Amino acid sequence: MSKTVLVVDDDPTQRRLIQAVLEREGFAVLHADGGRAALEQLGSGAPIDVVLLDLVMPGMTGQETLADMRARGFTQPVIVVTATGGIETVIGAMRAGACDFFVKPASPERILVSIANALSMGAFRVEVDRLKKDVGGRTTFDDLIGSGPAMQMVKRLGERGAKSSIPILISGESGSGKEKIARAVHGSSERAGRPFVAVNCGAIPENLVESILFGHEKGSFTGAHEKHLGKFQEASHGTLFLDEVGELPLDMQVKLLRALQEGEIDPVGSKRPVKVDVRILSATNRDLSQAVADGRFREDLFYRLNVFPIEAPALRDRREDVPALVEAFVRRFNLEEGRRVAGATPETLALLTAFDWPGNVRQLENAVYRAIILADAPYLQPHDFPAISGLQMPVPAAATSVTLVSNLPPTAAELAADMPKTAPVRILDERGHLRTLEDIEHDLIQLAIEIYAGHMSEVARRLGIGRSTLYRKVREQGLEDQVKESA
Repeated sequence: MSKTVLVVDDDPTQRRLIQAVLEREGFAVLHADGGRAALEQLGSGAPIDVVLLDLVMPGMTGQETLADMRARGFTQPVIVVTATGGIETVIGAMRAGACDFFVKPASPERILVSIANALSMGAFRVEVDRLKKDVGGRTTFDDLIGSGPAMQMVKRLGERGAKSSIPILISGESGSGKEKIARAVHGSSERAGRPFVAVNCGAIPENLVESILFGHEKGSFTGAHEKHLGKFQEASHGTLFLDEVGELPLDMQVKLLRALQEGEIDPVGSKRPVKVDVRILSATNRDLSQAVADGRFREDLFYRLNVFPIEAPALRDRREDVPALVEAFVRRFNLEEGRRVAGATPETLALLTAFDWPGNVRQLENAVYRAIILADAPYLQPHDFPAISGLQMPVPAAATSVTLVSNLPPTAAELAADMPKTAPVRILDERGHLRTLEDIEHDLIQLAIEIYAGHMSEVARRLGIGRSTLYRKVREQGLEDQVKESA
């Protein structure tokens, strides 16, 4: 998604010059001829990422505009522009909240560097605020990414459920963000700021479930060298999130039900129960009603947990949220990995939005992470997502799944019949014999050139050979014309 810059200057010529510089680099540009017009633009809800603000303007000066912006809660990074570079002017602008300044007329390179730094600073601030909220247990539904109908329903239900202590069961496919919803429920409730303890019930060894959830006394069993409080007591006065609750053993389901009904737990080895004040949120990627019918989950516990159900939508059911998710992941991984990827091209966003994402948001997150590590361009390209765009070379599964009859190896004809007819690079010919290495190499290089649109550096990197070697093979295979057509 392209970034938007608001240019605030009373000089129309200056605005047009800066606009030309920015649009060449892919930025969207908005104009304001004064401070009041700038505040109206900011208040309109337009997606503004950076503000270029002239200090000397009639009516409302740049410094007054900047002070009013901060007073109204607008946090966009501001770069001040001045015709005079006096130290007093610079100090005053920085004290008012500007992140940089330059003197008119400035070179295009100086303008672009300043905007890039401002965007990085803005992304850093957003990410720090997100982490502070997450660690402090104050994430709310406003922090959840998603403006489509499916996520709007989740937010409306979650905000209502958060206002009471009603048990909430969040269901949905793996990777759909169930824990994020649970954290938003906690941060939107009266328990915000108190402990939020998450435990994956499916990852606990069966013989340790009771101790981890309810705690144990010192010496209560072999290896219990000291007292352990357990997750219920760790979450005291806060929220306990039981992820994959359907994986709990049946005997632990009985004890969990008693803890929910009585508000007390029995630590292993303790002589008396312990009162606990904990709100329970649970999540599952299974059909618990079917598990009840199959006898794998207690019916009474199911009805106790499923008082207020929330369905976390699969990513394929909220495709309109993919661009915003990609932008958030790019911002985060840029900071974590020290990269400066500006975003994704429209073609890339169209590709990612059209994909079904069987692994949901988690799969998208990992795909963006990998793309940022490998990206060479300022914007993520479709070829940075080979697994999603279908650019990976498919392995002909049939070649490894030929049925053996009477313990005899398959004939060449049987192997040829089992090979997929649509494989981009065939290993066997029509008679079932191996094709020559030269023919296979020709087809493989030709396919790679088509896939990566003639970007020879990328083709060489994907094939694991040097550029000079690739060009030599292209000449030997007679593929020069195709390179010229694709470049």
